[in-house]
Amino acid sequence: MDFFISSAYAQDAATPSGGLISFLPLIVIFALFYFMLIRPQMKRAKEHRQLVAGLQKGDEVVTSGGLLGKITSIDDSFVTVKVAENTEIMVQRHAVASVMPKGTLKDLS
Repeated sequence: MDFFISSAYAQDAATPSGGLISFLPLIVIFALFYFMLIRPQMKRAKEHRQLVAGLQKGDEVVTSGGLLGKITSIDDSFVTVKVAENTEIMVQRHAVASVMPKGTLKDLS
C-alpha cells in the first residue's frame, strides 16, 4: 500500500499554459467576426445615411417596399413620392432604399 501513495506524489503537477496562447483562438474569432460582419454592416449604414442626407426634389427613388417614384417634396423626417398620376405617398426618409439614374421612370413607361 505504501507503493501506491509514493507513486501518487511522483506525478508531475499540471503546468499552466500561457495566458495569451489560451486567448488566441478567441481573439482570432473576434477579428474574423469584426472583418466579416461588423465592418461591412457599418460601411453599408454609412452609405445609406449619406444617400438619405443627399436626397433632393426630383430624384427618382426606390423605397424599401419596392415602390418606384419621383420625389415631389422633402421634409425633415418624410419624403413625398409621386408613384403615378395623381398618386403621391409619404414615406420616411430612411425608407428610401436607393436613388435611380435620371430618366428611369420614362424608360419604364
